[in-house]
Amino acid sequence: MSESQNIEWKRSWHNDYLKWICGFANAVGGIIYIGKDDDGAVTHLEHHKALMESLPNKIRENLGIICDVNLHDEAGKKYIEIRVNPYSVPVSLRGRYYYRSGSSKMEMTGNTLNEFLLKKAGKTWDDVIEEGASLDDIDDNSIKTFVKDALKSGRMPHDIGELSTVELLEKIRLLDQGKLKRAAIILFGKDPNRFYPNIKVKIGRFGINDADLRFQEVEEGNIIELLKTVPNQLNYKFFIKPIDFEGLLRIEKEEYPVAAIREMLLNALVHRSYMGSMVQMRVYDDKLNIWNEGLLPEGMDLESLKHHHISRPRNPLIADVCFKAGYIDSWGRGTLKIYEACKEAGLPEPEITNLDGGILVTVFKKETSSLNDQDNAVAGGQVDDLEKSIEQVRREFGLLSDRIALGKEKNIAFLRGNYGVFTEEIRKKFGINTEEIRKKYGRNAIDILMLFMLEPSIRSKDIAVILELAASTIEKVIAKFKDDEVIEREGSTKSGYWKIIEQK
Repeated sequence: MSESQNIEWKRSWHNDYLKWICGFANAVGGIIYIGKDDDGAVTHLEHHKALMESLPNKIRENLGIICDVNLHDEAGKKYIEIRVNPYSVPVSLRGRYYYRSGSSKMEMTGNTLNEFLLKKAGKTWDDVIEEGASLDDIDDNSIKTFVKDALKSGRMPHDIGELSTVELLEKIRLLDQGKLKRAAIILFGKDPNRFYPNIKVKIGRFGINDADLRFQEVEEGNIIELLKTVPNQLNYKFFIKPIDFEGLLRIEKEEYPVAAIREMLLNALVHRSYMGSMVQMRVYDDKLNIWNEGLLPEGMDLESLKHHHISRPRNPLIADVCFKAGYIDSWGRGTLKIYEACKEAGLPEPEITNLDGGILVTVFKKETSSLNDQDNAVAGGQVDDLEKSIEQVRREFGLLSDRIALGKEKNIAFLRGNYGVFTEEIRKKFGINTEEIRKKYGRNAIDILMLFMLEPSIRSKDIAVILELAASTIEKVIAKFKDDEVIEREGSTKSGYWKIIEQK
């Protein structure tokens, strides 16, 4: 027998071991043997009589709990057994809280302590009333999106569309005696970051390693908004081939399974610790990962995520609303879907690891030809297909400003070399007469349209860097395009994109 979750051996008594007793009481209970070595062999306890008299009082006075303290004799060698029961209320030692995890003792502080105290009180973080919030902090559009999705999922009654916001929030248990719970702000708040830090998703595009950050974006808002804006941002700036997050069964070739990415994002948003750091996504040439703060529930390990396991959400109210909307199921199948989707796509097995107090999920692409090989093909005039050209440009740009500024000469040369391919595509696809565009809006107009076609979310300052023009010049052309309905803006200034309008 060895030391474990509920067994500890000590050769002699030291008052510091009260921390171990506190840790056992706050976890699942346990036994401390005084008078045994690290192998569990009895070493004999000299002052066992004095300890038998003092330990029960010492434990009661310092921890406020009662433990069974028993004396044992093995071949004339004495040792003491301190049997600690688990307690339903939090136990502290001089104002500090300890917890037994595995075979070690840890002091709980910050978010860990907060979650522990809530759990002992029979509550979870998302179930707490947010005293500073009112119904004015709820976003009506997010409520409407939820109702639409819930009706589509069939997991809510058909009459929910007739309920007022108050009635709906009461029905889904986010309103208690007229006061909003934290889950309501996280799910439907106009500005969740006003109440809690880091209700955001940071997305970075990296190169060969984590030191090679090329560009980044941060999306913030409630969960309903993030489920829309994060996929949009991935599509318009980070993925080579945009993917349809609505069509969960469709899998893009040479990219990532839609179902896997969607489940990764949902798991991160639903199960994260909302008093910790923001969710972080990293997109590399050959992989994508997502990290959220908050470890697995007690008794669950990483290996169990590959198989059937019980659903034990950190934020049960948030999870329940996402279930009702059809975003997740309630059977703990989220990680299984990630593994299954990658297997069906013929991709390597995903990796799920503990990292810096959180969970990191990584999915991998198939190996593709190197960028150098693609560059050589372009230089040699071997690109005879528009799709290959567009993909190469996106790989080459990253698209955007930080990397363009570093290698713009090469990028501009590539664009000019394939200019005819793109202008012909603009003419065929949108019915635009490129010669008339040049005459009406200037010689750079087609260049701007070409960049909109390649990268709809590109910013005017990035276009200015590529074409080596003043940003004000680019903005004037864009304004004329917009007035004449050559282009239109889809979405917000921050996370939207430009759409070329088909000319009739």
